[in-house]
Amino acid sequence: MSVQVSRLSSGLRVVTHAMDHLESSALGVWVSAGSRCEREHEHGLSHLLEHMAFKGTERRTAIDIAEEIEAVGGEVNAATSIETTSYYARVLKEDVPLAVDILSDILRNSTFDPEELRREQHVILQEIGAALDTPEDRVYDLFTEAAYPDQPIGRTILGTPETVTAAGSPMLSAYLGEHYQGPSMIVSAAGAISHDQLVAIAEERFNGLGRGSSPTPSAARYRGGEMRESRDLMETQIMLGFEGVPYSSTDFHTAQIFASILGGGMSSRLFQEVRERRGLCYSIYAFHWSFADTGIFGIHAATGPDDLDELMPVVIGELERAAHDISEKELQRARAQLRAGLLMTLESPAARAGQIARQLLLFGRVIPTEELVEKIESITVSGIRDLATRILTGSKPTLAAVGALSGMMDHAEVSRRFGAKLDA
Repeated sequence: MSVQVSRLSSGLRVVTHAMDHLESSALGVWVSAGSRCEREHEHGLSHLLEHMAFKGTERRTAIDIAEEIEAVGGEVNAATSIETTSYYARVLKEDVPLAVDILSDILRNSTFDPEELRREQHVILQEIGAALDTPEDRVYDLFTEAAYPDQPIGRTILGTPETVTAAGSPMLSAYLGEHYQGPSMIVSAAGAISHDQLVAIAEERFNGLGRGSSPTPSAARYRGGEMRESRDLMETQIMLGFEGVPYSSTDFHTAQIFASILGGGMSSRLFQEVRERRGLCYSIYAFHWSFADTGIFGIHAATGPDDLDELMPVVIGELERAAHDISEKELQRARAQLRAGLLMTLESPAARAGQIARQLLLFGRVIPTEELVEKIESITVSGIRDLATRILTGSKPTLAAVGALSGMMDHAEVSRRFGAKLDA
């Protein structure tokens, strides 16, 4: 594996994976600051900052940024998550210096012009409205809020209309200075890239970054609970979940395998039983999200109101059985899916750049693919069954729903089925 890591004088780390057969490079800056880092009055600030980074610097206008990267056939974008924010580009190998210059410029020299800020706040208000109008997005927001109530990790990434419109340019500058410190940032690249060249460019372009420690987010406290939103819709969105495990857990990959067996594809238990055999819904899948100090296992289904009363008992029944009768055949199939996904990441420079950046932020090192595959291969049926029992009975369930809710099982009954204490 052609992976190299260097730490600059500012504490910023540079990580690369050279893929010599490619003509392009995917590169970006990953920052360990996402929505869970925000104080209550800063709700939505990480996402707003990501938007404003492209709205003009001391050297470039917003149109300059777009035209310069597209003039060489490249592209630039950004994304905000609960724990990180990333700014990334894809360019031909000869244009890597330009891409780094643009990325450093938007992160070091953004002006946060008040007029541009007003326009972008209006754009985000429309984005918030679109999320509220989209039931499959809305149910996710309710789900995380019910799982982690009154905590930054349970709040929406977008913010609220009140907090977004209240944010001014000084607040953005202060948040940037507080969280975008050298030790909390990674410059990552994969593809046609020279590590030494990238280190030299990054040392120059990111010179002057703060060397301090970014604030540590408050510890997450999974609580579980229920949030429902009754709407007159043709399809009801449902999410059912439990506390999972963090990235650092030895059960991390076991949890991924468990989710895959239950609802990771067309051969999964939930898809076969709920959709194929019973025809109770169009879409159903299971997932496991991990964070630095917590995790959540969940199921998302969309069904018509007439099938709602039958769907929930079937889903719960499949979960109950999974803790006892997962087979070696199912393990082998899920293991193959997870292993293939890891190896396929090596074929995408953009996916690989993101993967090694996140590993460096989370674990302080890039984890060799062989080590990950070995961990996956070591998972056993008994290990999955044991984790499944702990997940399904160890915490109060989280239930969220949007749509026509008549006939839906209530939270107390769901909790009783799994033996969870309602006051847990």
